[in-house]
This record gives sequence, C-alpha cells and structure tokens, in this order.
Amino acid sequence: MRATPCSPPPGRYIEAMVFDVTEQDFQREVLDRSHQIPVVVDFWAEWCGPCRQLGPVLERAANAREGKIALAKLDTDANQGIAQAFQIQSIPAVKAFVDGRLASEFVGAQPPAAVERFFDGLVPSEADGLVAAGDEPSLRRAVELEPNRADALVPLARLLHARGDTDEALELLERVPGDFAAAGLGARIELERSESPNLEAAFAALDGGDEERALELLLEALPGADGHKDDIRKVVVGLLDELGVEHPLARDGRRRLAAALY
Repeated sequence: MRATPCSPPPGRYIEAMVFDVTEQDFQREVLDRSHQIPVVVDFWAEWCGPCRQLGPVLERAANAREGKIALAKLDTDANQGIAQAFQIQSIPAVKAFVDGRLASEFVGAQPPAAVERFFDGLVPSEADGLVAAGDEPSLRRAVELEPNRADALVPLARLLHARGDTDEALELLERVPGDFAAAGLGARIELERSESPNLEAAFAALDGGDEERALELLLEALPGADGHKDDIRKVVVGLLDELGVEHPLARDGRRRLAAALY
C-alpha cells in the first residue's frame, strides 16, 4: 500500500505543478515542459526512507513558487529504463531540467534550506526579468535590487552615454571593476572627451553595428595614439569580449591587437 506523501498513485496529478511521471510520458511532461518552466525530477522508490523525508520538502518548495517550477516524481523501480538513462545510482536523486537539458542536480536528502536554495537557483529573480526588459526604468530598478550587477549597470551606462549623460555613466561603470565591457565603455567616454586621436568614424561604426569596421579603425589608430593607447586597447578588448571567444572576428582581433601592442 502506498500511503507516503512522496508516492502517489501513478499518473495522478498531486497538485498543478507536482505530478507523477513515467517512462512513457517523460519526454512530454519533463523535457518538453521544461522549455516553458524549469522541471525538477524527484527520482525515488517506495522502500527508500530518505526519499519519504525529502519528497514533502520538494513538494512544498515547488508549490510555494506558484507555477514557476514543476516537480515530477519518478518511481525508479517502476521506471528502470529512465533511471539507467540518467545514471541514477543512489536515491533520492534530484535533477532539474531547463530548455530540455539538465541544469542542476543533487543526491541525498537535503535540509529544507538547501532545497529552497536549489529551487531559487532555477527561478529568474525580479532583477533577471528587469535586465531582460532592457529599458531604462527596468535597468535602474535592477540596479536598485542588485547594485553591482554588471549586466544591468553596463546597458544602463550605454543608454546614458548615448544621450550625453557621461558623468553618471562613468559613475555606474566604476561599480564593476574588472568587467571588460564596462572598462571599454569607460575608456570610450574618456577618448571622446579628449578628442584625440580622432575616432569618430570608429565609434560611429560601432554604434551602427559594424563591429568589423569599428575594429579595423581602432586597430589602425593604435600606432599613432601616443598617450591614448591603453584606452583604445580597453575599447577593443571590450568589443572582443562582447563578440565572444568563438566569434571569428574576435579570434582574429585578439591576434591583431597583440601584434599592434607588442
């Protein structure tokens, strides 16, 4: 008889976001669903004492998030193929899926605080949503919530720079030392203020989305940029960082920057 909180009858939904899953519907209920919201899978078995302890903790955490996370409960004894596919060697085992892929996991019964942290890591924070919105009020609110968040500070500084509020932009950029994009934008502001060397065409290309032309002009300016070489280097490094290490232009740009400097 299955009377424990972590072992409901197969196929019955416990609550809207907590349900049983089997090998037959794992693809639909877990992997496909995870493209809409994160899905946490509780791999359990009826004979497993720690599973009975952890199950209710997982359920409370899922239900407390009001539809932002789903919890699927899979009986490893009844669904050995899935258990083997995910190399379940010890239970309880908990795996979280996002966009059809494994995003996070842990093994063994965990205290409620640890489970809460695990679930919190799967749900976008308020600041995450504000950064994704990208408009000035949203970015300012994100900075209020997380004052040193680079992915909010740098875009906000760009908006301010674009309309000429460079003093405030520099103040924001100072909060993220070590960030290449922040350093690059700060260096650009200083170069624009100095008006020497003339990099107007390079910055116009950069603003217009022509990264290749911008990089070409910046690198060409380096040899004669006495007193400004380091600022140009920072702008180039910031551009390469935004392109990403695998971008062909970034790979070639790093080589050319090194040649120009050394």
